[in-house]
Amino acid sequence: MIEYLYIALLVISLGLIYLALDKYYTTKQLLNNGIKTKAKVIQLIPISSDDGYTYKPVFEYTDKTNTIKTFKSGVSSNPAPYKVGDMVTIVYSKIGEQRRVISYWGLYRWTIILLSIAAPFLIISGGYFLYKMG
Repeated sequence: MIEYLYIALLVISLGLIYLALDKYYTTKQLLNNGIKTKAKVIQLIPISSDDGYTYKPVFEYTDKTNTIKTFKSGVSSNPAPYKVGDMVTIVYSKIGEQRRVISYWGLYRWTIILLSIAAPFLIISGGYFLYKMG
């Protein structure tokens, strides 16, 4: 019966690793094929949380057709990561609405989060099956 738990942990970890690799390759493709430009922080949106407020930046940039576009960051924090008026480098897709701030966390946060969850599951379940084989 306990083996089903370890099998489930192994399957979950492999699924999370697959999703992490998918996010990584999507980011890699965006960096290779996307258009890099500068964006300006135009607003910091306060987000209420249990610990007070976090701040989510809103960016404005001009795309290749000279259209002004805005987008909200997927991450909020306290203290605010930027000040209104700061300039950051972003990359956006030629087709679609995929946009990311070029920073380690901006590009790879989902890959890191998914692998951080998958690693303990893989170690626990893999260790169990290695022990059973030995």
